[in-house]
Amino acid sequence: MFNYWFDAVMVPLQLIMFFFTIYYCFIAFFGLWRRKEKKILTPQKTFAVIVAAHNESAVIGQLIDNLKRLDYPKELYDIFVIADNCNDNTAEIAGKAGAIVCERTNDKDKGKGFALEWMFNRLFSMKRQYDAICVFDADNLVHPKFLLEMNNRLLKGDKVIQGFLDAKNPYDTWISGTFAISFWVIDYVWHLAKTNIGLSSVLGGTGMCITTDVLKRHGWGATCLTEDMEFTMKSLCEGIKTTWAHDAIVYDEKPLTFMQAYRQRRRWAQGQFDVADRFIPKMLREGIRQHDIRIIDGCFHLVQPHFLMISTIFILISYIQLLFPPFYTNIYNFMPSELMTAITIVQYVLPMIVLIKVHAKPKAWFYLLLYPIFIYSWIPIVFMGFIHRNDHEWSHTKHTRALSYSEFMNEERT
Repeated sequence: MFNYWFDAVMVPLQLIMFFFTIYYCFIAFFGLWRRKEKKILTPQKTFAVIVAAHNESAVIGQLIDNLKRLDYPKELYDIFVIADNCNDNTAEIAGKAGAIVCERTNDKDKGKGFALEWMFNRLFSMKRQYDAICVFDADNLVHPKFLLEMNNRLLKGDKVIQGFLDAKNPYDTWISGTFAISFWVIDYVWHLAKTNIGLSSVLGGTGMCITTDVLKRHGWGATCLTEDMEFTMKSLCEGIKTTWAHDAIVYDEKPLTFMQAYRQRRRWAQGQFDVADRFIPKMLREGIRQHDIRIIDGCFHLVQPHFLMISTIFILISYIQLLFPPFYTNIYNFMPSELMTAITIVQYVLPMIVLIKVHAKPKAWFYLLLYPIFIYSWIPIVFMGFIHRNDHEWSHTKHTRALSYSEFMNEERT
């Protein structure tokens, strides 16, 4: 009787694992190439370029200088810096560098999401109105063609757009290196793949572009620990998908130490559990009501950490079964060994293909040997994120990699 009830639990878990494993591999396949695109290269759209900054005096000056040199008519964009609850000279440095500085002090509503909502409301009341808003983090560097690429997407009717998330410091430490590899892989096998088959991408917090009319009509309202994901799902419920601009590149500073990476990833896990709890029921209803597979797919994205937890629990039980057999129906009843072998090979081959595509240096190939450590470290992080999913305290990552865009490009070439 015990085995019967135990199998009644484990068999559905196996089916869930089987479905999501096949689903992720199927999606990833479509990220191995790009659709041909005829781009609109005439600058037309106006942009409010917003930088969210909290005590970022070490890096803010280099980003503002970089943004002032974008390959886009200067009269078509303005640079705004939110000096959010700063107690250093971020505002002073940003102002001297040429940005329009808006200082915000709020001891209660802390975090990037609140700061952006405050800034958007200020923009809407200004005399000059913009076609779209681009958001960056203070530690970023931005490709000169970024606004030109976003202009192209806007002119083709896109409303919510995410740019390519690259790394500013992929070779500093093995942590920043494996972090960079994970972003490169996601850029191709998730964002690009979904774009190629008409599904929705997901905003990544920086390098994102949103039309002003969408923000005015639906509001921002995204103030949790993962405000980017919250707004993505909110937009999806309204039938607005997030599109992917592969050539609109932003270079993000990756954590240098494991503890920095742990705190950042735990915050992401907490936020994703929070968004999943609040949005999945609504998205399922809307997806069915609107007959929109993109919304259903958004639900699949939100349950990724749940899938990781289920997989981990199942594997732990399988090890117990080796000591005290037999407890449950073997997984190979659903997933043949040949398929498991093929999926395992794909998991290792895909990062190699991506490293070739991004022209990674030899050091990145060494970091690839350590990449499994980075991936499996997600397991305890996700469980901690689940335990603390109702905590909403923002964890700030300190940025120190002060680098101009020209210096960065010289490093890339050497």
